Amino acid sequence: MAPSTALTATARAATDGVRAPVLYRALRPPVRAALERFFDLRVEGLAHVPARGPYIVAANHHNYLDGVVLAVTAPAPIGFLVMPRVWRATPLHPFLHRNIGSIPLRLDRPDAGGLRAALAALQAGRVIGIFPEGPFSVRGRLEPGLPGVALLALKSGVPVVPAGIRGTYQALVGRPLHVPRRHPLRVRFGAPRRFTAAGQADRTLRQSVTDRIMADIADLLA
Repeated sequence: MAPSTALTATARAATDGVRAPVLYRALRPPVRAALERFFDLRVEGLAHVPARGPYIVAANHHNYLDGVVLAVTAPAPIGFLVMPRVWRATPLHPFLHRNIGSIPLRLDRPDAGGLRAALAALQAGRVIGIFPEGPFSVRGRLEPGLPGVALLALKSGVPVVPAGIRGTYQALVGRPLHVPRRHPLRVRFGAPRRFTAAGQADRTLRQSVTDRIMADIADLLA
């Protein structure tokens, strides 16, 4: 098991913060207001979340609403790591992702280019959001994590903030045109952990870190 450290809520990165992209700033207030009014959006554990980056937010994943919910509740702007098929889901998606600060990354195997982009973003003081399960969970439950989150955590050395999201699956399951039904949405943030590796981050180490992160997420959903 990789050494890990649970950080206190007072831990803060030594950075002046990163300004969110214009489109991100424009969309965040009205989207949050809509989620609070029509979906009774509630957030717990914000005291655990650093006010600014660099850090990683790792959450469970049911559908596109998960990213929306995190984007409007985290205190700092999040640049999400998205799989290529999500980046190109519609002709509008590439424009949207480029202008809200997303980074394309394969999670099912090593992606040197995507990893370099994510590490550069963290080095610049940004917050990176990742869904370790990779593809959406189509069964409404937490699936095993892929090793991309561990590789990023070990190489960057920044804290990983776990997040448990409830209600997004029920809001969209079976819905035509991906229009959500009204259903309460909840987000719960947990205490950050920082993972370190004495040497090379081999497969066993990456798996142990992935398992620890997924266990933290599972605890928030319990």
